[in-house]
Amino acid sequence: HGQCIAELFYLMGVRPVWRRPSQRVCGLEIIPLAELQRPRIDVTARISGLFRDAVPNAIRWVDQAVRMVRDLDESDEENYVRKHVLSDTAWLKEQGETQESAWERASVRIFGDPPGAYGAGVGDLLESKAWETLDDLAAVYTRFSGTAYGGDGMARAYDPEVFQRRMAGLDVTVKNEDTRETHMFSSDDYNAYHGGMIATVRALTGKAPRSYTGDSSDRQRIVLRSVAEEAARLFRGEAMNPKFIEGMKKHGYKGASDLANYLAHSYQWDATSAVMKDWMYEGYARKYVLDAGMQEWMQEVNPWALHRMAETLLEAQQRGLWNASQETLDELRSLYLSIEGDLEERAEGSI
Repeated sequence: HGQCIAELFYLMGVRPVWRRPSQRVCGLEIIPLAELQRPRIDVTARISGLFRDAVPNAIRWVDQAVRMVRDLDESDEENYVRKHVLSDTAWLKEQGETQESAWERASVRIFGDPPGAYGAGVGDLLESKAWETLDDLAAVYTRFSGTAYGGDGMARAYDPEVFQRRMAGLDVTVKNEDTRETHMFSSDDYNAYHGGMIATVRALTGKAPRSYTGDSSDRQRIVLRSVAEEAARLFRGEAMNPKFIEGMKKHGYKGASDLANYLAHSYQWDATSAVMKDWMYEGYARKYVLDAGMQEWMQEVNPWALHRMAETLLEAQQRGLWNASQETLDELRSLYLSIEGDLEERAEGSI
């Protein structure tokens, strides 16, 4: 519904001009500082491949807004977009760039996948377990996200240096949602894009940005929560909700698989953004994996999902994300080995 674009505009102090009666955007105008009553905030947008393909005009409008704000005759304290473009231009010139090239590169605020590519890479890396530190996650996120986009809606160049400089300068990250049908634990895409950004900032700066989810599912009551608050809300209100679990059980194999995904996405968010607490992992272990009734149901409909859940929890402990009790660890390890043996027997029996 355009709310992310509108947020970018308003942070910079820009508003669209609408053509009537079509209500299409025909231009942009600057909001005066006297009306804005705050500084113009710098922004960086990480767009998806789908956004790039579907709405190139939106890229053009955002790029135009950045340039309009950049060119205003305002002080550094009033205009952080201009301040950062000037400082980044000086930084690039120190590396040998010409004034014109440095000015253009320093003005980019829209980054995404290379042309024809999709995704953020972080989900695949986490799923494969082929990572050790936040630096590994940041490297993949940069590779997938470091292509600069400009005023024609097209890719300009792969520019990882400028992308990482933009990431290192972030104080706040936000991802907006306008529906209650999906949320941060629904798919690994949410963590790959937003969590990947958080992990990159953490890797580059050594500290976490303030990170939020915007909930506009009720337009009369828009709520902003930190990603940690949103994770805890979803854990208590949905993941541990008996009605939710019973509803998933009605779907047999698919329901068990979705529960395993829910846990996996929670762990992946913790890997990038440190949103999980020990008691949350313990809750997953006790209610999803070690509960006798759940074990019996999963062994019947989808033992692979039960095996995956135990594996995810053990990985969280091994990576230092969860300080599990020895009793819980022993139970998980015993269950994991038992299921693994059963699955191997099944595989041998099907040959």
